[in-house]
Amino acid sequence: MDWQKNLAKIMDILLNGLGGAMGAAASILSSVVSTMVTALVAVIFSIYLLAGKEKIAGQFKRLFTRYLPHKATDKIYYVTKTLDHSFHSFIVGQCTEAVVLGLLCMLGMFLLRLPYAAMIGCLIGFTALIPVAGAYIGAVIGAFMIFTVSPVQAVIFLIYLSVLQQLEGNLIYPRIVGSSIGLPGIWVLAAVTVGGGVMGILGMFLSVPLAATAYQLLKHDVCRKP
Repeated sequence: MDWQKNLAKIMDILLNGLGGAMGAAASILSSVVSTMVTALVAVIFSIYLLAGKEKIAGQFKRLFTRYLPHKATDKIYYVTKTLDHSFHSFIVGQCTEAVVLGLLCMLGMFLLRLPYAAMIGCLIGFTALIPVAGAYIGAVIGAFMIFTVSPVQAVIFLIYLSVLQQLEGNLIYPRIVGSSIGLPGIWVLAAVTVGGGVMGILGMFLSVPLAATAYQLLKHDVCRKP
């Protein structure tokens, strides 16, 4: 009887554990599928929005002209134009910075004779699209890939990428992105820090062009003749 009770307890524990694991796996799968569907819908909506942006802009222009004072309409045009310029310049600068960082990473890995140099360089360049912190995300994946070949080389890679990331975060990124959007480097770093702390990765993407827009609007207002 004791053996039967113990066996029943073991089977109960195993079944409960399996049920919990299956429930967790189903929850993770559902979350991943939901995220992918949301991203797909967002991409499709963005394509439709960009395809008809001239028509939408013309409709809003007619509405503003018809129902708002002329002075208010001019201010809205100026704000939206500044916002569009900031986001456009930020995207171009961010892509340029990602290419530079990926090439530097690949070149350094070739010189240090580290494995998967081209693959990891492309990975670092892709993850660098996330402002400032993106290269660290790629560093974890790259270090794991190199670790499967040589743990010592993985440590060398992390040291090299840490130095490169410090150089990129303090010199390359503020100069390339900051100059393209007209925002000083110190404010770029401040915007990324605050945006990342408030909204995570999405906040890092949005904080820099929004800060650049606010900077340009404030600069224009301060320099305006009374």
